[in-house]
Amino acid sequence: FVLADVPGYQTFDARFAYLFNSYYEAAGPRHPRARRGLLTRPSLAQLLDWRGHVDAALGAALPGLDARSAALVKLGINHEQQHQELLLTDILDLFAANPLAPTYLDPGPIAALPRTRQWHGHAGGIVRIGHDGPDTGFAFDCEGPAHAVLLRPYKLAGTLVTNAEWQAFMADGGYGEPRLWLSDGWAWAQQGAITAPLRWQQDSDGWTSMTLAGRRPLDPHAPVTHISFYEADAFAAWAGARLPTEAEWEHAAQGDDPRAGTQLDQAAAVQPTGASPGLFGDCWQWTASAFLPYPGFRATADAVGEYNGKFMNGQMVLKGASCATPRGSSRISVRNFFAPPQRWQFTGLRLARDA
Repeated sequence: FVLADVPGYQTFDARFAYLFNSYYEAAGPRHPRARRGLLTRPSLAQLLDWRGHVDAALGAALPGLDARSAALVKLGINHEQQHQELLLTDILDLFAANPLAPTYLDPGPIAALPRTRQWHGHAGGIVRIGHDGPDTGFAFDCEGPAHAVLLRPYKLAGTLVTNAEWQAFMADGGYGEPRLWLSDGWAWAQQGAITAPLRWQQDSDGWTSMTLAGRRPLDPHAPVTHISFYEADAFAAWAGARLPTEAEWEHAAQGDDPRAGTQLDQAAAVQPTGASPGLFGDCWQWTASAFLPYPGFRATADAVGEYNGKFMNGQMVLKGASCATPRGSSRISVRNFFAPPQRWQFTGLRLARDA
């Protein structure tokens, strides 16, 4: 997107534009998404040559870029940080499908410590959420504009829901009680025979879960993860609570350090540990809010306008950061989003209640 406007730039291989176009309609045709798994990729040597070609051209062009192109470079850097997390979750997804349960990284024994749940009250009122714009640092377009919302008094749990709590939900028949579930969620769970979080297995020695450190015994004190929005909502109903809205979560996070908690640069970051002192780290947290445009949001008219705006339909917002999130990319205003059934990402939940 940047080098296409640089005079004299020669494309490394014109076929790559078709091969690697993920979903940008404005960027031209692309290989059908459902058939991408049938493709072979260029060799490592070819890809390194391509990267070197692009880096050299961009390095030479940087001093003369206009404001729009410079902003695209910054967007690209932050986008690549997102892909660092997605590469890890994709590796976990692939390794989990392997009966040998390969290990990506073994940091040694990790034991989460038990923590007592405390409820933190918030007075609510008219509060301001969202990102204030480029003058206050980088943000993706969907994080703004900043705007006022009215919140009723509420309480937010100081800890994430743990594996032990989830096992209690299962033991109490939570997956078999339709009164706890949204209609679409119940249909999803019944159709898929869902009875536990993704990648949990039970044998004679108890429950295990697949992690980037291989298949390990389930840590009862660690945050539950790899759950769908439907499961999170059903658990909250079972617990006599609810999911927070994104505005409640963001308001409660004011003053928290977005760089705190278990995130990617820690050796133990291959799985949630429950050691995060605030609202960030360990796993992304489902909210009760649909991923919709903030008041005044306008997607740009170019291809980059497709980056977030086109997905504001059928998705739910998650807040916080996960054990695979690059620490420098977490912000209070970040709006992660997934469809309600999806659970391959490090997704968990934090409970909320009306005050």
